[in-house]
Amino acid sequence: MENQDKTINHEDSEPSTEVNHTASRCQEKQEETVMNPRGIDGNEPTEGSNLLNSNEKMQETPAEPNHLQRLRQTFACPPRGLLDRVITNVTMVVLLWAIVWSITGPECLPGGNLFGIIILFYCAVIGGKLLGLIKLPTLPPLPPLLGMLLAGFLIRNIPVISDNVQIKHKWSSALRSIALAVILVRAGLGLDSNALKKLKGVCVRLSLGPCLVEACASALLAHFLMGLPWQWGFMLGFVLGAVSPAVVVPSMLLLQEGGYGVEKGVPTLLMAAGSFDDILAITGFNTCLGMAFSTGSTVFNVLKGVLEVVIGMATGLLLGFFIQYFPSSDQDKLVWKRAFLVLGLSVLAVFSSLYFGFPGSGGLCTLVLAFLAGKGWASAKADIEKVIAVAWFIFQPLLFGLIGAEVSITSLRPETVGLCVATLGIAVLIRILATYLLVCFAGFNFKEKIFISFAWLPKATVQQCSMGIPELAG
Repeated sequence: MENQDKTINHEDSEPSTEVNHTASRCQEKQEETVMNPRGIDGNEPTEGSNLLNSNEKMQETPAEPNHLQRLRQTFACPPRGLLDRVITNVTMVVLLWAIVWSITGPECLPGGNLFGIIILFYCAVIGGKLLGLIKLPTLPPLPPLLGMLLAGFLIRNIPVISDNVQIKHKWSSALRSIALAVILVRAGLGLDSNALKKLKGVCVRLSLGPCLVEACASALLAHFLMGLPWQWGFMLGFVLGAVSPAVVVPSMLLLQEGGYGVEKGVPTLLMAAGSFDDILAITGFNTCLGMAFSTGSTVFNVLKGVLEVVIGMATGLLLGFFIQYFPSSDQDKLVWKRAFLVLGLSVLAVFSSLYFGFPGSGGLCTLVLAFLAGKGWASAKADIEKVIAVAWFIFQPLLFGLIGAEVSITSLRPETVGLCVATLGIAVLIRILATYLLVCFAGFNFKEKIFISFAWLPKATVQQCSMGIPELAG
């Protein structure tokens, strides 16, 4: 029995010895593989070396740029990524044109009015996108509106394109007036009532002083340099004295969202004073226009300008209080209803003021009603502002594209251009100095005074809308 037990123990020990010997050999090979990876080339690969090599390949593969794979993804079938977006956008453009053509017929063919509006809109959007891609070192990105202006300018001054892309002047003026209403709504909703109360004195000074100073300086220069009559000189002065809200308001809203200058109320000051500056410029322009064409006495024209302000304020107060309570806060789709009412009433106010012969009252009414509505909605106005921003996204390319399309090189004479540039440059310098003096002793530091003074330089929107007032009114 003892011999049998020894035999059994000996037999049991043999497999365990073999297993231990095999495990030790595998461990030695794995250690050799790890210590000497280059030894794999001369020997048969083991399981450990295969596992190590596969892990290395998995780690190295993503790090290597695979241009062929990118090309396959770009030109995949069905397409994806950039190619898919391009095809989708082109299809939407063609579909929009086809729908409008099926309704209007020749109006949507080359030379038609709607065809010109659609082409101008898409060219302005593309121009803004392309200019936004240009990035200069140490400089902020170029604003898209420059690309929109350039697109409109090229459409007007390239012979073949200008013959086929034509927009009636009445339509152009109407679209610019709608854009003015939209941007004034954004300005009214963006005003901070607390900052406005704190800066009411300097706001009144900035609303009246710079515009009147630049208008008078431009009138003097136009009379003595270009030989214009005094009425036409002041008409030119009030046109040049207006600040472009389409440039100033979006820029101030961006600064306000980023928290820049909010503590001292700089964005609110510039938006409020700039909007009232535009209303003063429009009122002064129409007063001088009435004098130039002798439609009534001088006293009547001056009183008419004061009446425009009174009508605009009263109508804006009435509509502003109305829109605070209608629709009520318990209704569904409240944001869309409020956005529709504030936009619809503003556009109606602008066009009604033109129809009844009080052009300056429409912009003032829009600003007042939007400010009162935003004050009544309190924190809920942020959602309405997003909807208004979408409307501005649509009308911004149309506005700046139409402004660029108004510049015709063939109708300009070199000597006239030189005199106009001299008049504008001197008047703007005088305005900058006057603005700097008016904001002194208002609690601003030197940099803020310089910023406020140069923020009044943009000009475009009101100038184009003022040029369209006689056509819309008549």
